[in-house]
Amino acid sequence: MTVPAADGLIATPVGNLAYTIAGAGEPLLLIHGLGGTRRTWRHLIDSLATDHTVIAADLPGHGHSDAPAGDYSLGAHASALRDLLVALGHSDATLVGHSLGGGIALQFAYQFPERTNRIVLISSGGLGTEVTPLLRAATLPGAAAFVAGLGRIPTGLTRRVLPALSVLPGVIARQDTRPIAEDLRGLAHPRQRRAFLRTARTVIDWRGQTVSASRQLSLLAELPVFITWGSRDRTIPPHHHQALARRIPEAHSLEISTAGHYPHETAPEQLLPAVHEFLRTTQPYRYDEERWRQLVTGAGALDEPKNTLPLAV
Repeated sequence: MTVPAADGLIATPVGNLAYTIAGAGEPLLLIHGLGGTRRTWRHLIDSLATDHTVIAADLPGHGHSDAPAGDYSLGAHASALRDLLVALGHSDATLVGHSLGGGIALQFAYQFPERTNRIVLISSGGLGTEVTPLLRAATLPGAAAFVAGLGRIPTGLTRRVLPALSVLPGVIARQDTRPIAEDLRGLAHPRQRRAFLRTARTVIDWRGQTVSASRQLSLLAELPVFITWGSRDRTIPPHHHQALARRIPEAHSLEISTAGHYPHETAPEQLLPAVHEFLRTTQPYRYDEERWRQLVTGAGALDEPKNTLPLAV
């Protein structure tokens, strides 16, 4: 059954934010990745909206949302999404984040634990240093002209060229050529290209990812977490997510062997049943000030699990 969806534009302190909303019930806030838009969630919205209020937003400067005054940090994006939820009349939500959106979801939970019910991380950033050379290159001097050129390449040509790059080690997965081509098309617009570059430089440099959630993970130990990734991801190494799953043994996890960096686009039929099961079998987190004080001061922190890979350097 198709659930009617509506597109909207709502005023917030950072400018107008564009969103798609569908369904009724507990809110799910879907957060796209770097250079993407809310369109990336088109394969999931209808299914999730059967028993939830699904809100898919364009981050500030992305898609049809206004550019912010200048702050493209994870914290600024998290605050903008908080304002969006409040503007739409929701006090809390389950956060579903892909790639950069996963890092924003983790930051949101750290800044606003009282507004966070659960977290679903899909090929999440912020869990280690390694990242594809293509994104590291976007932080180098002169990258703006190169990215602008990529955005002007016709989509049809891009889809023919990207498979050739997939044979190079550590660049992109063949499964991801279509969604990457769509993201590149969006970079033809100066506003979105500027958001891509400025956001990238807040979390990545020429060596890799510079922002890590590692120190804050113990604060989220009691928050229901679902972690999913593709075995063939060449954008963010699968071992980041495998290590996180070992560090949080209570977390639900799913590795999709046929997927790359975009399992929600290329393998939704494998992802959706697991997400529905996670939502059905877990209770929303309930913030407690005294418990949060214990976690912040280390008095209630969980012991570090043994035999795990480090999440960040």
